[in-house]
Amino acid sequence: MADINHVVLVGRLTRDAQLKYTNSGVAISTFAVAINRRIKQGDRWTDEAHFFDITLFGKQAEAINQYLRKGNQVAIEGELRQDRWEQDGQKRSKIVIVANNIQLLGNRPAGTVDRGAPLPEEEVPPVENGATGTFEDDIPF
Repeated sequence: MADINHVVLVGRLTRDAQLKYTNSGVAISTFAVAINRRIKQGDRWTDEAHFFDITLFGKQAEAINQYLRKGNQVAIEGELRQDRWEQDGQKRSKIVIVANNIQLLGNRPAGTVDRGAPLPEEEVPPVENGATGTFEDDIPF
């Protein structure tokens, strides 16, 4: 069986996305997403926050970067990647999620400040990577 590296997350951005370009001109959008995990402690439920760094490349990064604002909810589909480097003689590594598809979901939570005029939903560019968006009605199960 082949190895599988597939991640699906729904969470809120912890900061505005940052757009940079490589020397060869490839766009890179980076941001972080917070995910709450519900944990039962005794007879109470508490939320435990987890934070994940996300990287998005290419035209998709350029198209959606302006809409990725702190507090916005997004759905992300992608894969895990381990970045490795050496700093001050110490080997370091960090797990990041490389996004293949991103969907903008709800608005920011109540009580947060908007930094721009909201866009009508029909103006948000599609960002799916190779998916046709059609489904077969005749599913054999």
